[in-house]
Amino acid sequence: MRRMAWSRIRGVLLVLTAAAPMAACQTRPMQVAQDDDSAWYIGTKADKPFDIPLVDTERLDPKYRRQQVSYNGPEQPGTIVVDIDKRQLLLVQADGTAMQYGVGVGKAGFSWKGEARVGRKGVWPDWSPTTTMVSLNPDLPRLRKGGLDNPLGARALYLYQGHRDILFRIHGTNEPWSIGEQLSSGCVRMLNEDIADLYERVPVGTRVLVKRNGKYRV
Repeated sequence: MRRMAWSRIRGVLLVLTAAAPMAACQTRPMQVAQDDDSAWYIGTKADKPFDIPLVDTERLDPKYRRQQVSYNGPEQPGTIVVDIDKRQLLLVQADGTAMQYGVGVGKAGFSWKGEARVGRKGVWPDWSPTTTMVSLNPDLPRLRKGGLDNPLGARALYLYQGHRDILFRIHGTNEPWSIGEQLSSGCVRMLNEDIADLYERVPVGTRVLVKRNGKYRV
C-alpha cells in the first residue's frame, strides 16, 4: 500500500488552502483553524490514481462522523436524504436504519429544490467552473484535472432532474473543517473518505431529496 509522506501532505494542504476560493461550489473566505492544516490528517487510504488523505474524525462533532443510525422515515431504501439544517446526509437502508454522514451545505438562497437523481458518478473527477462563476471571476481556469488539489475531491455524484444536469454535486472536500458549515453555493460536500464510501453504495439513478425545516424543498 502506498503511503504519502507527511511532508507531502503538508505541502498538499498548503496548496489546497490557497485554492479554496476556486472550489467547485465556491465558498466564502474562511477562518482556518490556527493549528497547522496537516493536523487534520492521520494517514492515507490506498486508492487510484491517488491515495485518499484520512481525516482525524475526533476533530469533528460526533454527529458529523459516519455512522449507522436508526431511521423510520417514509423514503424507500436506497434514497439519499440531505438535511440542510442538521448538516447531515442519510442513505436509507432496508432494515430501519440509515448510513449517516456529516456534510457542508449551501448558503441560504443557493440550494436546489425538488427531487433529483444521481445522473453520473466520477472518480477523482475533473472540475470546470460554471458560467456564473466565470462571469464573477474571469480569471478562473476553465478546467482543473482531478487530483489532490481538485475542489471536487476524490469522488463526485452529479445531480440531474430529468435529463438535465442541475450543476449541483455531492462531492469530496479538501477543507474538512467545513463539514457542519453552511457556506458553499449549493453543493453538498463530504469528507473524501465518506464520499468514497457513499460512492460505492449508490448506483446511477439513485433518488436524492433535500430537507429544510423538516420538510422537503419542492
